[in-house]
Amino acid sequence: MSATPLVSQDNSVKSELTPPLLGASVEELSFWVQQQGQPAYRGKQLHDSIYHQGVRSLADISVFPKQWRAEIAAVPIGRSTTHHRAVAADGTIKYLLGLADNQIIETVGIPSAKRLTVCVSTQVGCPMACDFCATGKGGYTRNLQKHEIVDQVLTVQEDFQQRVTHVVFMGMGEPLLNTDSVLASLKSLNQDVGIGQRSLTVSTVGIPGRIRQFAQHNLQITLAVSLHAPNQALREQLIPSARRYPLGDLLNECREYVEITKRRISFEYILLAGFNDLPEQALELAKCLRGFQSHVNLIPYNPIQEVDYKRPSRDRIQAFVNVLKQEKIAVSVRYSRGLEAHAACGQLRAGK
Repeated sequence: MSATPLVSQDNSVKSELTPPLLGASVEELSFWVQQQGQPAYRGKQLHDSIYHQGVRSLADISVFPKQWRAEIAAVPIGRSTTHHRAVAADGTIKYLLGLADNQIIETVGIPSAKRLTVCVSTQVGCPMACDFCATGKGGYTRNLQKHEIVDQVLTVQEDFQQRVTHVVFMGMGEPLLNTDSVLASLKSLNQDVGIGQRSLTVSTVGIPGRIRQFAQHNLQITLAVSLHAPNQALREQLIPSARRYPLGDLLNECREYVEITKRRISFEYILLAGFNDLPEQALELAKCLRGFQSHVNLIPYNPIQEVDYKRPSRDRIQAFVNVLKQEKIAVSVRYSRGLEAHAACGQLRAGK
């Protein structure tokens, strides 16, 4: 799919572009090289070197004059270092990436027959503390910058030696608590890396007012909302922040999102045996979503050591699916990849 603009362009380029350079547009890079006393066309050379050749140092760009390369060698591009990689039996690879301040994040490359998907992190840790999720057990350190998000995609692409086709913002962190960097990285992934908007997915557990704000950008991405429960009481047991954001308010905001963007929402629902996987709970979920332009992704629970939730049996999962289908709710089951490498949904944690 071709790269399409995320926002309208006004041809203005900010002169205050400061390194790291990753995440900058070709226009911004062209302006920057001119500030260094070089011709504008070197901006396109720089853009190609960063996004398509994978250079990690400006000193390695051979088309640049040798003297200038020496002058700018210390200017950071913004690439991470790979501390560790773990390969699962299904080909999924989990990466532990070291950032400039020595923080560690995780990203996951998920290959299939016709695509390569990257699951990116947006924060170091996560403040949401969802009960079933390993990331939230480790607390929160800081937001990631746009170059640190884009870098994850380039890292996976280089390691697989294969073009990344899809990116899901479902790694460590809550994307809508880091909206500025997420929007900037979406723009760069679309325009600079060349990934179509409809191949980009942003996941959120729901932050009051943020889905409505996100809708105003009118992107063609997929929004995935983590529900995990069909009612407020059950949701509060799993997601502490739900106490401040009633389910009804969240769903109303989701309806506004659909109305503004004309894009359906994907609702994520982790199935926990004996907790939220009963047929009557499926019926309750269907009632919440009736008349909604949406799709439900059921995710059988992936175990972590801190809690003793269990994954439902396949029969129990199918019974849940059957109820939703009978109620005319679009649904699919997503068995997470990378389970053996602790790279599956809900298993990511810094430095593990």
